[in-house]
Parts: sequence; structure tokens; C-alpha cells
Amino acid sequence: MDVHIVPGVKAKDVAEAHRLDLLHQQEHGCNCMTYWIDEARESIFCLIDAPDKGAVAEMHSKAHGLIPNKIIEVNSSLVEAFLGRIYDPSDAPISNDGLKVFADPSFRILLVTKTTDPVLLKHQLGDEQADELLSTHTGIIRKNILQHGGREVEHEGSGFVVSFSSASKAVECALAISKEIPDPVSTQIDLKLAVNAGEPVERSELLFGETIQFAVNMCRIAKEGKIAIASPVKELIADDLFQKERKYFLNLLPQDEHLLKLLFGKLEENWQDADFDLSDYCSATAMSGSQLYRKTIALTSLPPNSLLKDFRLHKAKDLMRKQYYNIAQITFDSGFTSASYFTKCFKKKYGLLPMTYLELLH
Repeated sequence: MDVHIVPGVKAKDVAEAHRLDLLHQQEHGCNCMTYWIDEARESIFCLIDAPDKGAVAEMHSKAHGLIPNKIIEVNSSLVEAFLGRIYDPSDAPISNDGLKVFADPSFRILLVTKTTDPVLLKHQLGDEQADELLSTHTGIIRKNILQHGGREVEHEGSGFVVSFSSASKAVECALAISKEIPDPVSTQIDLKLAVNAGEPVERSELLFGETIQFAVNMCRIAKEGKIAIASPVKELIADDLFQKERKYFLNLLPQDEHLLKLLFGKLEENWQDADFDLSDYCSATAMSGSQLYRKTIALTSLPPNSLLKDFRLHKAKDLMRKQYYNIAQITFDSGFTSASYFTKCFKKKYGLLPMTYLELLH
């Protein structure tokens, strides 16, 4: 999938460019499957079955000269889950000159949920009780996804990613889930919900990667069962809905959102570097030690050194889920310098040894 940012773009112009792509696709081993156009946001996203990114750029260049701003590799089934289709809309009108013209934006509102890792939950509560809690939670979420017109994109272990074309439906779905899941269940599984909005291709190499990651980071700081709502979503929902249900929402100020992106963005860039320490974190965020401490505590309730350590432990657990079996390698790959220190930190945070976690996982 690629993205083109074209000021003043119109649906008919894109239909013509797509027609030209179709004329040249075979020369470059490509199959131009479909596209999405958002006139208001002046963006075009093309879905192409191609041998590599170079073939896509060359085909576009020869066909009409619109070079993509970015190209990423995607899975077509994931595209369909997020966007609802991987071919042109069947009901698109045909213009007098034979062009299939449609304006179908790819902007989506994503509901992201997070719970305690099921492996840890089963270790803490036992298989039967953990399965019962997770089954209750999953049933309620899936029922509400269906009722509010969402599309389940992903349910992998500790949460859901759900795609909506309507911001109000996404927020109403999150509210319904929050109200329906019993407090004891929500507390025991540590349920977090966040709603963010964005485009399929931005800076990340993953489909909707940036939008999902920010929602995940909002889940990290959501407290007291509140639903974290990103500013692009708040701008799209009716103010009366937001005011009426205000007690359920965590609504960050723009400067807090910027800080959240900065703090976790620098962690994402540097967590595997064992030499990255608190002084480097200060330099990366352009803050003094006292500034970083004060702002990190205010936003995340953790001092920066604890935030860095917890982030690395979370990433280490992700590596284990991807079938990294060697503890020494996991220690190194997650930015720890000592396997014994890593083991001690892991045990303190999660209540079991890394090797025990691996055994339970696999």
C-alpha cells in the first residue's frame, strides 16, 4: 500500500490515474487492486499486488508521474479487516467517459483494548477462573462490536483492535463495553480502552501502526477504568455525547499528547540499546533530569528510570511470545546487560521467573 499527498485532489483525477496504472501494470509485474481517496484530507492510498516497492514507484512514475510519499508491505486480509474491501466498490458509478469514480476515504477510528497477559492471569488465578473472566470479557466486546458496526481486526492475547468508519460509533462501543463488563471482571483483568484515529500509511512500516501504537500508549496511562480518547476523535464526536459521559473519559490536552508521543517514541527508538540510560533519555527528550522526572510522573505515575525498565520488560515479554527461547539472548535483545538482573526485574514485575513464563507460554 502506498500513500500520495496531492493538494486539491479530486475523485475523478484519481480514477483517471488508476486507469493509467492499469494500462502499465503488467509491464512492472503489478496488479492494481483498488484505492481510497479522501478529498478533504487530500490523500490517496493505493493497494497493489507487486513484487517490490520499486516496481510500484516505477509503474506510477511511467503511468502518471505521481510518486508515492511512502510505500509499505501489507497483508491483504488485514487491509480488508481495517478498510472493509480490497477491490473497487461494486456500486461505484461509471462516468460518461467510462471511468469508475468513487470517493471512499481510508481514515478510520480504531478502538484498542488491553488486558493483563492471559498467561500471567492464568498463573495468578488458575486456568479455570482466568478462562471464565476472559470469556466474559471477549463475549461482551464481540457483541458490542457487532451492535455498533465495528470490524474486528485483531484479537491476539491481551486485547482487541477494532476498526470503525464512525467516531461516534467507536466511542459508543467503548462506552457500552465499559458499562457492561462487571467491575470485578474489569479490575481483575485490568481492562483498558483507548480510541484513536488515523490513516493506514503514515510514518510506521505497519498498517495503521502509528494510530494503534498511540492508542496502546494511551492504554498504558489510563486509570480508574477511564476510556482514553485521542484529540482527533474528540473533534469528530458530538460535544453533548462527550459532556454527558464525561466521567468515563480520559481526554488528554494537546501538550500531554505531544509529551506521551515523545516519551514513548524515544523509548521505542532506544529500548534495545543497553547503553541508553537516564541521561540519554533526558538528552533525547531535550529535558533536564528534574523536568523529565516531573513530567513523567505526572503523565505515567512512574519515574523515568522505572518507565524505561518497565518498557524493556514488556518488550522482553513480546520477544518471548515470538518464540525467542534463550534467556541470555532475550536479556541482550531487550537492553539489559545482566541475565540475573533481568530475571530479578522480571520476577518482581510479573511474579514469576522468565523461564517459567516461557514454559507456560509454549
